[in-house]
Amino acid sequence: QDHDLFAEFQYIKEQGPYSSSLLKFVEASYDYFDIFIFITYLFATTRFGLTLVPGKAILVPTAHDEPFMYLPIFRSLFHLPQAIVYSTLPEKLLVNRITDNEKQIEEAIIGIGINVPEDVSASRFREKFKIEGDFVLYVGRIVQAKNVPELLDYFLRFRETYGKPIKLLLGGKSHLNLPVHPDIVHLGFLTEEEKFDAIHAARLVILPSLYESLSMIVLEAWLMKTAVLVNGRCEVLKYQCRKSNGGLYYTSHQEFEAALTLLLNSPDLCQQLGEQGHQFASYHYNWDTIITKYQTLFAKILSDEN
Repeated sequence: QDHDLFAEFQYIKEQGPYSSSLLKFVEASYDYFDIFIFITYLFATTRFGLTLVPGKAILVPTAHDEPFMYLPIFRSLFHLPQAIVYSTLPEKLLVNRITDNEKQIEEAIIGIGINVPEDVSASRFREKFKIEGDFVLYVGRIVQAKNVPELLDYFLRFRETYGKPIKLLLGGKSHLNLPVHPDIVHLGFLTEEEKFDAIHAARLVILPSLYESLSMIVLEAWLMKTAVLVNGRCEVLKYQCRKSNGGLYYTSHQEFEAALTLLLNSPDLCQQLGEQGHQFASYHYNWDTIITKYQTLFAKILSDEN
């Protein structure tokens, strides 16, 4: 719809989180801090706060290829900070293409560290939730925005032709009317322990999302040596799978059915993909690596200022 810049500002403020006290504190604290880090470009705290301290700001945009990225009010934001930290190469390329900020600002691809519980038990999960037999797992918000309806449709069509028992388990709060089917099981909200137990027990983890800057659940699956099947129409998910050799991706129902059939019928392949994903995630997304990358970036920014 046609709108002006004022309408975009008003939208950001209404979406929030908005706090005039916080913004005043950020502005007044300029001389007390060396660096201000703003996470997620879409939030009001980032759009309004970063503009108050651009000379000491780092932006962690967690950007997706979504309509908001193309709004003029956000485009300028990617030219203001001292540095931008991306989660993946596809996210960086997306931002560079839309905002034309490449080579104008210090950039780094870092991501985030993943915490894995020491005590993980597949049998504990099965006993608690009374789950028997093989299953594939989705964990996350059960909403339209995460493309869950397509996953449900694809899986039900798959079940019509696949002759062996297999269930789809959904972990997370649902905002959809889920189909009543014996092979679709809604687990509800999962604690961290329950989530990792479920991942460990699953044949594989499926992520149908079209928009990701970095998928935590995919990394968590790999750290459990569990293979993944992801939506190849999301550049980040496809990139992660190809970079790690930790899973397969699909772009249509036919590819979904073929990939899922292959993975379910090939336990050795699933194991190999899971182990390759584990090597990738353990190397790139452990906290020591992440902290070292941030420390290197901080040191460069502070030395440039001096």
